[in-house]
Amino acid sequence: MTDTAVADATRASTVDQPASQKPEVRPARPFFSSGPCAKPPGWSAAALGTQSLGRSHRSKIGKQRLQYSIDLMRELLRLPDTHRIGIVPGSDTGAYEMAMWTMLGARPVTALAWESFGEGWVTDAVKQLKIDPTVVRADYGLLPDLGAVDWSSDVLFTWNGTTSGVRVPDAEWIPAEREGLSFADATSGVFAYPIDWTKIDVATFSWQKVLGGEGGHGVLILGPRAVERLEGYTPAWPLPKVFRLVSKGKLAEGVFKGETINTPSMLAVEDAIWALEWAKGLGGADALIARSDANAAALDGLVEARDWLGHLAPDPATRSKTSVCLTVAGADEAFIKRMASALEKEGAAFDVAGYRDAPPGLRIWCGATVDTADIAALGPWLDWAYAAARAAN
Repeated sequence: MTDTAVADATRASTVDQPASQKPEVRPARPFFSSGPCAKPPGWSAAALGTQSLGRSHRSKIGKQRLQYSIDLMRELLRLPDTHRIGIVPGSDTGAYEMAMWTMLGARPVTALAWESFGEGWVTDAVKQLKIDPTVVRADYGLLPDLGAVDWSSDVLFTWNGTTSGVRVPDAEWIPAEREGLSFADATSGVFAYPIDWTKIDVATFSWQKVLGGEGGHGVLILGPRAVERLEGYTPAWPLPKVFRLVSKGKLAEGVFKGETINTPSMLAVEDAIWALEWAKGLGGADALIARSDANAAALDGLVEARDWLGHLAPDPATRSKTSVCLTVAGADEAFIKRMASALEKEGAAFDVAGYRDAPPGLRIWCGATVDTADIAALGPWLDWAYAAARAAN
């Protein structure tokens, strides 16, 4: 669908139909979950590579496919040779905790929290590692004053808050000359925003977000300053085997060449390779970013046309373009459940209720694997579900 056709469809979704009447057209792919996210258009299990299935991940073919996935990620992200990429267990959470457990404690820590996962890293730092960080918080929908961050400390932050719909605007707030390390939980930001990798010492993400891959595996990106920290610092606490990135004082380089710490799912790896090749065929990271931008713009049009619908994040400059969190006038948790259940029952939208710790509202994934036409088609169904939930009150 062309941009003009999508805009026309978005406008048409706001008029000429009673809200109580079920719309005639459903989104072709009603997958709006914020993780695992929609598969890329054209995906099928039959299309996945099979040469590594049933083989050891340490076999020649297993290591080749793991390395190939790393090479594709480097190419698409335009990651400099100075940065390493490793596939690790535990999805984004495992990757981020691996970074925290292995590198924190060498200097003071500042933890930024404006949504649930940022709060999780605060909990890990305070209750598990007991390092007494400086904690800077903001309410859901808002961002703290990034200009006030003390970069003599290591800084933990979430690039794109999946549960709040708030993101950092860019990397300009991170100084090029900094004493501490920057730790970016970028799971729903990688492949959706341009990232200045010179400002990032540690980044983590999972395939299940913007690439629409399977869960269970995380990706850990280390810049040279992070490697220097790993090789020059030993934490005071014990490290479980799956977190160990150093052997005899040197970085375990094999982890960043496809020799994973524990056994990966080669099916998940083949799935990720398919998604990465799809993205490369579109035009790489720029094409993925453009798709996310178009989806977010289409959803903005739906919100602007409805007085009962709003954005949890009021500032467009810091509003997520992937995991978009919406407010619903007068809605409590029960109301949102009714809306989400009605949409799911009709096959019009799956998994659109907001995160359990967030204020009651809707959450619509607008990442690159979603088609803009499906965002446009969602509008009348939101009207219908809102009317149905109100009638049930």
